[in-house]
Order: sequence, then structure tokens, then C-alpha cells
Amino acid sequence: MTPIRRRDLLVLAAGLAVASWLMVRALYGELPALRWWQPVPLAVLALAEALGARTLRSRLAAQREARAGRGPTAADGRAALLRPVEPMVVARLAVLAQASAYAGAVVAGIWGGVLLHAAPAVGRLAAAGGDTVVGVVGVACSAALVVAALWLEGACRVPPTDSGPAGAEPSAPR
Repeated sequence: MTPIRRRDLLVLAAGLAVASWLMVRALYGELPALRWWQPVPLAVLALAEALGARTLRSRLAAQREARAGRGPTAADGRAALLRPVEPMVVARLAVLAQASAYAGAVVAGIWGGVLLHAAPAVGRLAAAGGDTVVGVVGVACSAALVVAALWLEGACRVPPTDSGPAGAEPSAPR
């Protein structure tokens, strides 16, 4: 897997912002009412991914410390507290992080398009004030999801090993 390029997320969000702005501009009167709580599930997912990233990062760091002999030992009685992280869990979390980053960018673009139409119309349309607030909440929750997903993806990366000589390529697994 390759890491997500931030540029791809920005292009995706910007393109969908323009497309949704055009759709909202054409169909604003026929759209159902927007409520402030509609983007909140994105914030809940962002919080869950941020907590997962923090937990995974600390568990992997503790596991690396234990392998290097700097972590808790059996004599301390704390060695039993270290639970190993399954590699498949890390791989699944990396896939979740990438999917969430793209989904967050898509939804941020859509809410951005709503915001691009509603914010300038606050003075002339009655519903535009509430829709502007919902658009701001939507963009904020979506951006939080993208940030949390990128943090989780970063926590899933395997650091390079320092076992070989400087500049040497790591050997292939047997």
C-alpha cells in the first residue's frame, strides 16, 4: 500500500465542492432542510479513529521498546501488560484510514459546495443562515475525519529497521 497523497484529497474535495455548488445552485429550493446534526456522525468517526491512532501508536511503541530490551521486563511485573499487536489488525486499520480519508474529502467537498452557495445568500434567503451553519459544521467534521484518518494511517506505518549497515537495503523476507 502506498500512503495517501494529500494533493489527491485536496483535488477531490475541490472538484466535488464545485460540482455540489452547481447542483445546490440549480436545486436549492427543492432540497430538504439541512439540520446541524447531519454531519455529526463524521465527527464521531473522527474521534474513534483519533483514539485508535493514539492507542495503536502507543502499543506499537511499547512493542518496539520491549523488542529492543528497553521496555518493561518480567522482573518488573509489567511485561504481562504488553499485548502484541496483530499485523492483520494494523493492515485493516490502514485500509480503514485510507477509506476514511477519501470519504472525508468527498463529504468535505459536498458540504463545501453547500457552504459556497448558502453563505453569500444569507441576506436574501431565509434558509441560508441555517444552511451556512450546517455547512460550516459539515466541513469541520469532514476535515476532522480526514485529519484523524491521516493520523491513523501514519500510526500504521512500519518504521525502517536500524539492523543493517548505513545505506544498506533491508533483505527480503525468507
